[in-house]
Amino acid sequence: MNFVKTKLYGVVIIEPRVINDARGYFFESYNGAEFAANGIDNVFVQDNQSQSSYGVIRGLHAQMGNHAQAKLVRVLHGTVLDVAVDIRIGSKTFGQHVAVELSAENKRQLFIPRGFLHGFSVLTDTAVFAYKCDNFYAPESEFSIRFDDPDIGIDWRIPVDKIITSDKDRTAQGLKDVPGYGM
Repeated sequence: MNFVKTKLYGVVIIEPRVINDARGYFFESYNGAEFAANGIDNVFVQDNQSQSSYGVIRGLHAQMGNHAQAKLVRVLHGTVLDVAVDIRIGSKTFGQHVAVELSAENKRQLFIPRGFLHGFSVLTDTAVFAYKCDNFYAPESEFSIRFDDPDIGIDWRIPVDKIITSDKDRTAQGLKDVPGYGM
């Protein structure tokens, strides 16, 4: 596997070594020893999967406090634009984001450590998205920021009139509402 660091400390793109032959392909999507050798030693305790159609934006979400989660995300079908936003208080990159295209074709994964918001937009007719979490989901600890917050300025690569999102995501808070920010 190739581990590619991004401009946000701790956010890493993982590119697998794919073996193709007449039968199809094979790749190792996770190897704990190889991940640990590259600074990712999280123990994953929960796997999640979603299916969405073109134009869907899910996010931006994070678990806060004792229920914070790191995620290892990938796409099983289709293509998404995956986004991580730094909300670590005191971080030099607070409020900055990285956006990475993940697809069934490129087989890339993105590791998002604790202290980051996460979201994605669906760029194909449908997408199946899978991710591992290193902590269990706790609804009382969820924090969301609007996907279109101008203080972050994400280009989701979806025309405004084609965006599909939940009421919760449409009415979420802003970057300035991150607990502890501005104190």
